[in-house]
Amino acid sequence: MRKEKREMNKEQSNLRFRAKSKNIFLWINQYFGFILIPAIAIIILIILIFIFSDNPFSTLYFFFIGPFRSVFSFGNMLNASVPLILGALGVSIAMKTGNLNLGGEGQVYLGAFITVAAALELSNTFLSQYGIIIIIIACLLGTLCSGSIAALSGFCKAKWNTNELITTFLLSCAVIPVINYLITGPYLNPETSLISTKKIAENLRLALLLKPSNLNIGIFIAIFFVFIVHIFLSKTKLGYEFRMAGKNEIFARYGGINTKLNTVMAMLFSGILYGLAGSIAVLGTHHAVIKEFSSGLGWNALAVALIARFYSPAVIPAAFFFAWLGAGSRIAMQNTGLTMDVALIVQAVILFLCTSTVLLKAFLKTGKHDG
Repeated sequence: MRKEKREMNKEQSNLRFRAKSKNIFLWINQYFGFILIPAIAIIILIILIFIFSDNPFSTLYFFFIGPFRSVFSFGNMLNASVPLILGALGVSIAMKTGNLNLGGEGQVYLGAFITVAAALELSNTFLSQYGIIIIIIACLLGTLCSGSIAALSGFCKAKWNTNELITTFLLSCAVIPVINYLITGPYLNPETSLISTKKIAENLRLALLLKPSNLNIGIFIAIFFVFIVHIFLSKTKLGYEFRMAGKNEIFARYGGINTKLNTVMAMLFSGILYGLAGSIAVLGTHHAVIKEFSSGLGWNALAVALIARFYSPAVIPAAFFFAWLGAGSRIAMQNTGLTMDVALIVQAVILFLCTSTVLLKAFLKTGKHDG
Protein backbone atom coordinates (compact mmCIF):
# COMPACT_ATOMS: atom_id res chain seq x y z
CA MET A 1 0.00 0.00 0.00
CA ARG A 2 2.81 2.38 0.93
CA LYS A 3 4.58 1.67 -2.36
CA GLU A 4 1.41 2.31 -4.36
CA LYS A 5 0.82 5.51 -2.40
CA ARG A 6 4.38 6.71 -3.08
CA GLU A 7 3.96 5.98 -6.79
CA MET A 8 0.63 7.83 -6.83
CA ASN A 9 2.18 10.86 -5.10
CA LYS A 10 5.08 10.78 -7.54
CA GLU A 11 2.67 10.69 -10.51
CA GLN A 12 0.71 13.63 -9.08
CA SER A 13 3.93 15.58 -8.61
CA ASN A 14 4.91 14.91 -12.22
CA LEU A 15 1.50 16.07 -13.41
CA ARG A 16 1.78 19.29 -11.37
CA PHE A 17 5.29 19.89 -12.69
CA ARG A 18 4.16 19.38 -16.29
CA ALA A 19 1.25 21.75 -15.82
CA LYS A 20 3.52 24.35 -14.22
CA SER A 21 6.11 23.94 -17.02
CA LYS A 22 3.41 24.28 -19.66
CA ASN A 23 2.22 27.54 -18.06
CA ILE A 24 5.77 28.89 -18.07
CA PHE A 25 6.24 28.10 -21.76
CA LEU A 26 2.85 29.61 -22.61
CA TRP A 27 3.90 32.75 -20.74
CA ILE A 28 7.14 32.86 -22.71
CA ASN A 29 5.22 32.45 -25.96
CA GLN A 30 2.79 35.23 -25.03
CA TYR A 31 5.31 37.77 -23.76
CA PHE A 32 8.28 36.91 -25.97
CA GLY A 33 7.31 39.67 -28.39
CA PHE A 34 6.25 42.15 -25.72
CA ILE A 35 9.37 42.02 -23.55
CA LEU A 36 12.20 39.82 -24.76
CA ILE A 37 12.42 40.98 -28.39
CA PRO A 38 12.76 44.73 -27.56
CA ALA A 39 15.22 43.88 -24.78
CA ILE A 40 17.38 41.74 -27.08
CA ALA A 41 17.20 44.42 -29.77
CA ILE A 42 18.40 47.11 -27.35
CA ILE A 43 21.31 44.93 -26.17
CA ILE A 44 22.36 44.31 -29.78
CA LEU A 45 22.00 48.03 -30.50
CA ILE A 46 24.33 48.93 -27.62
CA ILE A 47 26.90 46.35 -28.77
CA LEU A 48 26.80 47.68 -32.35
CA ILE A 49 27.25 51.27 -31.18
CA PHE A 50 30.34 50.30 -29.18
CA ILE A 51 31.72 48.50 -32.24
CA PHE A 52 31.03 51.09 -34.94
CA SER A 53 31.05 54.43 -33.12
CA ASP A 54 34.17 56.45 -32.35
CA ASN A 55 32.42 58.01 -29.35
CA PRO A 56 30.01 55.35 -28.13
CA PHE A 57 28.81 57.13 -24.97
CA SER A 58 27.88 60.25 -26.89
CA THR A 59 26.19 58.11 -29.54
CA LEU A 60 24.23 56.24 -26.88
CA TYR A 61 23.07 59.55 -25.42
CA PHE A 62 21.81 60.88 -28.75
CA PHE A 63 20.26 57.53 -29.69
CA PHE A 64 18.35 56.99 -26.45
CA ILE A 65 17.68 60.56 -25.31
CA GLY A 66 17.78 62.46 -28.61
CA PRO A 67 14.15 61.84 -29.64
CA PHE A 68 12.97 63.32 -26.32
CA ARG A 69 15.20 66.41 -26.23
CA SER A 70 12.86 68.75 -28.10
CA VAL A 71 9.22 69.10 -29.08
CA PHE A 72 10.23 68.83 -32.74
CA SER A 73 12.01 65.49 -32.32
CA PHE A 74 9.44 64.03 -29.95
CA GLY A 75 6.51 65.07 -32.13
CA ASN A 76 8.08 63.66 -35.27
CA MET A 77 8.79 60.38 -33.49
CA LEU A 78 5.15 60.06 -32.44
CA ASN A 79 4.05 61.02 -35.94
CA ALA A 80 6.22 58.27 -37.44
CA SER A 81 4.34 55.72 -35.33
CA VAL A 82 0.93 56.54 -36.86
CA PRO A 83 1.30 54.58 -40.15
CA LEU A 84 2.99 51.77 -38.22
CA ILE A 85 0.00 51.50 -35.87
CA LEU A 86 -2.52 51.37 -38.71
CA GLY A 87 -0.38 49.05 -40.83
CA ALA A 88 0.14 46.67 -37.91
CA LEU A 89 -3.62 46.64 -37.31
CA GLY A 90 -4.04 45.70 -40.96
CA VAL A 91 -1.65 42.78 -40.55
CA SER A 92 -3.28 41.70 -37.28
CA ILE A 93 -6.85 41.63 -38.55
CA ALA A 94 -5.79 39.49 -41.51
CA MET A 95 -3.83 37.13 -39.27
CA LYS A 96 -6.86 36.57 -37.05
CA THR A 97 -8.42 34.61 -39.92
CA GLY A 98 -5.19 32.77 -40.69
CA ASN A 99 -4.18 35.04 -43.59
CA LEU A 100 -1.14 37.24 -44.11
CA ASN A 101 -1.19 40.48 -46.08
CA LEU A 102 2.24 41.19 -47.58
CA GLY A 103 1.01 43.95 -49.89
CA GLY A 104 1.20 46.71 -47.32
CA GLU A 105 3.55 49.01 -49.19
CA GLY A 106 1.47 49.01 -52.36
CA GLN A 107 -1.76 49.43 -50.41
CA VAL A 108 -0.39 52.39 -48.43
CA TYR A 109 0.92 53.93 -51.65
CA LEU A 110 -2.37 53.42 -53.50
CA GLY A 111 -4.44 54.80 -50.62
CA ALA A 112 -2.23 57.88 -50.42
CA PHE A 113 -2.33 58.53 -54.17
CA ILE A 114 -6.10 58.09 -54.55
CA THR A 115 -6.64 60.36 -51.54
CA VAL A 116 -4.48 63.14 -52.99
CA ALA A 117 -5.86 62.74 -56.52
CA ALA A 118 -9.44 62.90 -55.23
CA ALA A 119 -8.64 65.90 -53.02
CA LEU A 120 -7.04 67.77 -55.93
CA GLU A 121 -9.94 67.04 -58.26
CA LEU A 122 -12.65 67.85 -55.72
CA SER A 123 -10.91 71.15 -54.87
CA ASN A 124 -11.94 72.39 -58.33
CA THR A 125 -15.64 71.71 -57.75
CA PHE A 126 -18.40 73.35 -55.72
CA LEU A 127 -17.13 71.40 -52.68
CA SER A 128 -13.98 73.54 -52.51
CA GLN A 129 -15.41 75.47 -49.54
CA TYR A 130 -16.25 72.30 -47.61
CA GLY A 131 -12.85 70.95 -46.66
CA ILE A 132 -14.10 68.36 -44.19
CA ILE A 133 -16.39 66.81 -46.82
CA ILE A 134 -13.53 66.60 -49.32
CA ILE A 135 -11.29 64.99 -46.68
CA ILE A 136 -13.92 62.36 -45.87
CA ILE A 137 -14.65 61.55 -49.52
CA ALA A 138 -10.94 61.42 -50.42
CA CYS A 139 -10.16 59.14 -47.47
CA LEU A 140 -13.06 56.84 -48.30
CA LEU A 141 -11.96 56.52 -51.91
CA GLY A 142 -8.33 55.92 -50.94
CA THR A 143 -9.07 53.32 -48.28
CA LEU A 144 -11.64 51.48 -50.40
CA CYS A 145 -9.23 51.24 -53.34
CA SER A 146 -6.56 49.80 -51.06
CA GLY A 147 -9.09 47.46 -49.49
CA SER A 148 -10.27 46.28 -52.90
CA ILE A 149 -6.86 45.00 -54.04
CA ALA A 150 -6.40 43.21 -50.71
CA ALA A 151 -9.92 41.77 -50.99
CA LEU A 152 -9.04 40.55 -54.49
CA SER A 153 -6.30 38.41 -52.98
CA GLY A 154 -8.78 37.14 -50.40
CA PHE A 155 -11.27 36.29 -53.15
CA CYS A 156 -8.61 34.39 -55.13
CA LYS A 157 -7.79 32.36 -52.03
CA ALA A 158 -11.44 31.66 -51.25
CA LYS A 159 -12.28 30.78 -54.86
CA TRP A 160 -9.17 28.99 -56.12
CA ASN A 161 -7.13 28.45 -52.93
CA THR A 162 -4.28 30.64 -54.15
CA ASN A 163 -1.60 31.68 -51.68
CA GLU A 164 -2.46 35.14 -50.35
CA LEU A 165 1.18 35.84 -49.48
CA ILE A 166 2.07 35.64 -53.16
CA THR A 167 -0.97 37.44 -54.54
CA THR A 168 -0.83 40.37 -52.11
CA PHE A 169 2.89 40.80 -52.72
CA LEU A 170 2.55 40.59 -56.51
CA LEU A 171 -0.39 43.01 -56.61
CA SER A 172 1.63 45.44 -54.50
CA CYS A 173 4.57 45.13 -56.87
CA ALA A 174 2.22 45.78 -59.82
CA VAL A 175 0.52 48.82 -58.25
CA ILE A 176 3.70 50.70 -57.29
CA PRO A 177 5.08 51.28 -60.84
CA VAL A 178 1.62 52.36 -62.07
CA ILE A 179 1.44 55.01 -59.36
CA ASN A 180 5.04 56.04 -60.08
CA TYR A 181 4.03 56.64 -63.70
CA LEU A 182 1.10 58.81 -62.64
CA ILE A 183 3.26 60.80 -60.22
CA THR A 184 6.03 61.40 -62.74
CA GLY A 185 3.53 62.06 -65.54
CA PRO A 186 0.02 63.53 -65.30
CA TYR A 187 0.22 64.47 -61.61
CA LEU A 188 3.84 65.68 -61.44
CA ASN A 189 4.36 68.95 -59.61
CA PRO A 190 6.80 71.03 -61.74
CA GLU A 191 7.22 73.62 -58.99
CA THR A 192 9.33 71.45 -56.69
CA SER A 193 12.58 69.52 -56.96
CA LEU A 194 10.92 66.51 -55.35
CA ILE A 195 9.30 63.91 -57.54
CA SER A 196 5.80 64.33 -56.15
CA THR A 197 2.25 65.33 -56.93
CA LYS A 198 0.92 68.81 -56.35
CA LYS A 199 0.20 69.68 -52.73
CA ILE A 200 -3.33 69.66 -51.43
CA ALA A 201 -4.93 72.91 -50.23
CA GLU A 202 -4.31 74.03 -46.66
CA ASN A 203 -7.96 73.58 -45.66
CA LEU A 204 -7.61 69.87 -46.52
CA ARG A 205 -4.69 69.22 -44.19
CA LEU A 206 -4.99 67.64 -40.76
CA ALA A 207 -4.48 70.00 -37.82
CA LEU A 208 -1.04 70.00 -36.22
CA LEU A 209 -0.62 69.25 -32.51
CA LEU A 210 3.02 69.89 -31.54
CA LYS A 211 4.42 72.61 -33.73
CA PRO A 212 6.95 72.82 -35.33
CA SER A 213 6.84 69.00 -35.59
CA ASN A 214 4.66 67.15 -38.09
CA LEU A 215 2.54 65.51 -35.39
CA ASN A 216 -1.14 65.92 -36.23
CA ILE A 217 -4.54 64.64 -35.18
CA GLY A 218 -3.86 61.51 -37.21
CA ILE A 219 -2.40 59.98 -34.05
CA PHE A 220 -5.81 60.19 -32.38
CA ILE A 221 -7.39 58.57 -35.43
CA ALA A 222 -4.86 55.73 -35.25
CA ILE A 223 -5.45 55.15 -31.52
CA PHE A 224 -9.21 55.30 -32.09
CA PHE A 225 -8.95 52.53 -34.69
CA VAL A 226 -6.87 50.42 -32.29
CA PHE A 227 -9.81 50.31 -29.89
CA ILE A 228 -12.32 49.86 -32.72
CA VAL A 229 -10.41 46.83 -34.03
CA HIS A 230 -9.99 45.44 -30.50
CA ILE A 231 -13.72 45.75 -29.75
CA PHE A 232 -14.59 44.31 -33.16
CA LEU A 233 -12.40 41.23 -32.71
CA SER A 234 -13.28 40.57 -29.06
CA LYS A 235 -16.92 41.64 -28.75
CA THR A 236 -18.68 41.14 -32.10
CA LYS A 237 -20.04 38.03 -33.78
CA LEU A 238 -18.02 38.59 -36.96
CA GLY A 239 -14.87 39.15 -34.90
CA TYR A 240 -15.52 35.86 -33.10
CA GLU A 241 -15.88 34.12 -36.46
CA PHE A 242 -12.59 35.67 -37.60
CA ARG A 243 -10.80 34.32 -34.54
CA MET A 244 -12.35 30.87 -34.78
CA ALA A 245 -11.46 30.59 -38.47
CA GLY A 246 -7.88 31.61 -37.66
CA LYS A 247 -7.51 29.02 -34.91
CA ASN A 248 -9.09 26.10 -36.76
CA GLU A 249 -10.63 26.67 -40.18
CA ILE A 250 -12.05 23.14 -40.49
CA PHE A 251 -13.72 23.34 -37.08
CA ALA A 252 -15.11 26.80 -37.91
CA ARG A 253 -16.48 25.54 -41.25
CA TYR A 254 -18.24 22.61 -39.60
CA GLY A 255 -19.58 25.03 -37.01
CA GLY A 256 -21.47 26.91 -39.72
CA ILE A 257 -19.01 29.78 -40.24
CA ASN A 258 -18.56 30.96 -43.82
CA THR A 259 -14.76 30.92 -43.78
CA LYS A 260 -14.45 31.90 -47.44
CA LEU A 261 -16.50 35.07 -46.98
CA ASN A 262 -14.58 35.85 -43.80
CA THR A 263 -11.29 35.53 -45.70
CA VAL A 264 -12.42 38.14 -48.22
CA MET A 265 -13.79 40.41 -45.47
CA ALA A 266 -10.65 40.16 -43.35
CA MET A 267 -8.42 41.01 -46.30
CA LEU A 268 -10.72 43.91 -47.20
CA PHE A 269 -10.46 45.35 -43.68
CA SER A 270 -6.70 44.78 -43.72
CA GLY A 271 -6.30 46.73 -46.96
CA ILE A 272 -8.58 49.50 -45.70
CA LEU A 273 -6.38 50.02 -42.65
CA TYR A 274 -3.25 50.11 -44.81
CA GLY A 275 -4.96 52.59 -47.12
CA LEU A 276 -5.95 54.73 -44.14
CA ALA A 277 -2.28 54.84 -43.12
CA GLY A 278 -1.46 56.28 -46.55
CA SER A 279 -4.36 58.76 -46.41
CA ILE A 280 -3.31 60.12 -43.03
CA ALA A 281 0.33 60.31 -44.15
CA VAL A 282 -0.52 62.61 -47.06
CA LEU A 283 -3.25 64.61 -45.33
CA GLY A 284 -1.27 65.19 -42.17
CA THR A 285 2.45 65.02 -42.98
CA HIS A 286 3.49 65.19 -46.65
CA HIS A 287 0.45 66.99 -48.15
CA ALA A 288 1.42 65.33 -51.44
CA VAL A 289 2.46 61.89 -52.67
CA ILE A 290 6.24 61.73 -52.81
CA LYS A 291 7.51 59.00 -55.11
CA GLU A 292 7.82 55.71 -53.19
CA PHE A 293 7.50 57.36 -49.77
CA SER A 294 5.96 54.13 -48.44
CA SER A 295 9.07 52.04 -49.18
CA GLY A 296 9.78 49.73 -46.22
CA LEU A 297 6.61 50.67 -44.37
CA GLY A 298 4.87 47.38 -45.06
CA TRP A 299 7.69 45.30 -43.58
CA ASN A 300 8.06 47.59 -40.56
CA ALA A 301 4.32 47.36 -39.89
CA LEU A 302 4.61 43.57 -40.11
CA ALA A 303 7.44 43.63 -37.54
CA VAL A 304 5.33 45.82 -35.22
CA ALA A 305 2.41 43.39 -35.50
CA LEU A 306 4.71 40.45 -34.78
CA ILE A 307 6.13 42.16 -31.69
CA ALA A 308 2.57 42.82 -30.50
CA ARG A 309 1.67 39.17 -31.23
CA PHE A 310 -1.27 40.50 -33.29
CA TYR A 311 -2.92 41.83 -30.11
CA SER A 312 -4.47 45.18 -31.04
CA PRO A 313 -3.75 47.28 -27.88
CA ALA A 314 -0.13 46.07 -27.85
CA VAL A 315 0.36 47.54 -31.32
CA ILE A 316 0.63 51.05 -29.82
CA PRO A 317 3.75 50.51 -27.64
CA ALA A 318 5.30 48.29 -30.33
CA ALA A 319 4.87 51.05 -32.93
CA PHE A 320 6.30 53.64 -30.53
CA PHE A 321 9.32 51.39 -29.99
CA PHE A 322 9.92 51.02 -33.72
CA ALA A 323 9.44 54.77 -34.28
CA TRP A 324 11.93 55.47 -31.49
CA LEU A 325 14.50 53.23 -33.19
CA GLY A 326 14.18 55.23 -36.41
CA ALA A 327 14.21 58.63 -34.70
CA GLY A 328 17.15 57.74 -32.45
CA SER A 329 19.24 56.49 -35.36
CA ARG A 330 18.60 59.67 -37.37
CA ILE A 331 19.51 61.97 -34.49
CA ALA A 332 22.62 59.92 -33.66
CA MET A 333 23.63 60.03 -37.33
CA GLN A 334 23.23 63.82 -37.44
CA ASN A 335 25.25 64.43 -34.27
CA THR A 336 27.87 61.68 -34.16
CA GLY A 337 28.25 60.34 -37.68
CA LEU A 338 26.69 56.97 -36.88
CA THR A 339 25.32 55.39 -40.05
CA MET A 340 21.72 54.29 -40.54
CA ASP A 341 23.02 50.77 -41.12
CA VAL A 342 23.01 50.18 -37.36
CA ALA A 343 19.28 50.83 -37.11
CA LEU A 344 18.66 48.68 -40.18
CA ILE A 345 20.61 45.82 -38.62
CA VAL A 346 18.59 46.11 -35.42
CA GLN A 347 15.34 46.16 -37.40
CA ALA A 348 16.47 43.06 -39.29
CA VAL A 349 17.27 41.33 -35.99
CA ILE A 350 13.82 42.24 -34.67
CA LEU A 351 12.16 40.80 -37.76
CA PHE A 352 14.26 37.65 -37.45
CA LEU A 353 13.40 37.23 -33.77
CA CYS A 354 9.72 37.81 -34.46
CA THR A 355 9.53 35.22 -37.20
CA SER A 356 11.86 32.67 -35.65
CA THR A 357 10.46 30.00 -33.35
CA VAL A 358 13.80 28.32 -32.68
CA LEU A 359 14.17 29.66 -29.15
CA LEU A 360 10.58 28.89 -28.24
CA LYS A 361 10.85 25.36 -29.65
CA ALA A 362 14.00 24.85 -27.58
CA PHE A 363 12.09 25.83 -24.43
CA LEU A 364 9.19 23.54 -25.35
CA LYS A 365 11.56 20.65 -26.14
CA THR A 366 13.26 21.08 -22.76
CA GLY A 367 9.89 21.02 -21.07
CA LYS A 368 8.91 17.76 -22.76
CA HIS A 369 12.16 16.06 -21.76
CA ASP A 370 11.86 17.25 -18.17
CA GLY A 371 8.26 15.97 -18.03
